[in-house]
Amino acid sequence: MVTQVFMSKGYKQLTVRERDLIGALKASGKSLGEIGKELGRNKSTIARELHRNGPPIRTGYYLPHKAHERAVERRSESRKITRLKSAEIKEYVGSKLAIRWSPELIAGRLQIEHPGQKISHEAIYQWIYNEAKEYIPYLIRKHRHRWKKGHSRKHQKVHIPCRVGIDERPEHIGKRLEAGHWEADTAVSRQSKSALHIMTERKTRFSMIDKLASREAKEVRSTIIRRLEKKPKSMKRTITYDNGTENTRHVMVNNHVGTKSYFCNPYHSWEKGTVENTIGIVRWFLPKKTDFAKVSDEQINDIENWINNRPRKCLNFMTPNEAYKSECCT
Repeated sequence: MVTQVFMSKGYKQLTVRERDLIGALKASGKSLGEIGKELGRNKSTIARELHRNGPPIRTGYYLPHKAHERAVERRSESRKITRLKSAEIKEYVGSKLAIRWSPELIAGRLQIEHPGQKISHEAIYQWIYNEAKEYIPYLIRKHRHRWKKGHSRKHQKVHIPCRVGIDERPEHIGKRLEAGHWEADTAVSRQSKSALHIMTERKTRFSMIDKLASREAKEVRSTIIRRLEKKPKSMKRTITYDNGTENTRHVMVNNHVGTKSYFCNPYHSWEKGTVENTIGIVRWFLPKKTDFAKVSDEQINDIENWINNRPRKCLNFMTPNEAYKSECCT
């Protein structure tokens, strides 16, 4: 005789063993009520099991292990979450991705433009990668996981005259308590000597992008001076650089515009992460194989304007332009 299985308080899914018993009892000619009594289950549970997890084509027999596989698959499918349930939210997210807003920006701005609607940026990422892969090319970086922080060991020694390390930089600069503190870096082209010089103000995230004929120190010096010399004094306090040779004339910049210089530790370019992030955005428009010599000044101006007019989560969804103007006018 088949051993009886008693059901504990509260409903539980049928187990593999219970399905084996159902198969054996059904094969022996037992009725639904008898099978249910033997298992400690209601006969409607047995009927539902035979109907839902029995063979999809042939009827009259029951294969326990196949039935269990069907039940597990159905349960897995039922637990899949539709990340963007509202058609209105899907339309909003899609329209903003199309103009290259990040999921974080979209999630933050949604609550402002559509009060009462709310979604996390992680849900948007999952929606894109699981349900709407056509939007992957619209992401600034086309991969979900961020690259690990690393560095190049191209330079073995630091050759920067009058170099002051970032460890000596006042603490309030790191906390972004006042405007006027910049980070500077260059993006190189493998196709020619041309490069881009990029500066980002730490508090407002306002960025300036310029094309260089070469990455020589004199070219970098003159570019920084040209962009900063007409700025208000309050907006030109310090510049943080990496240890590239293009920054060796930083003292001349300081003497001309009144700034102070600080330098990242060797192989720690992430210590100026604000401008590194800006370069990552620029690379979306101008990938690494781009020949900067063929990029027009108009294109560069368009990219700069796009970056400075794009809302930022870290600015409470203000744009860098708005944040910069508010600092200049206070």
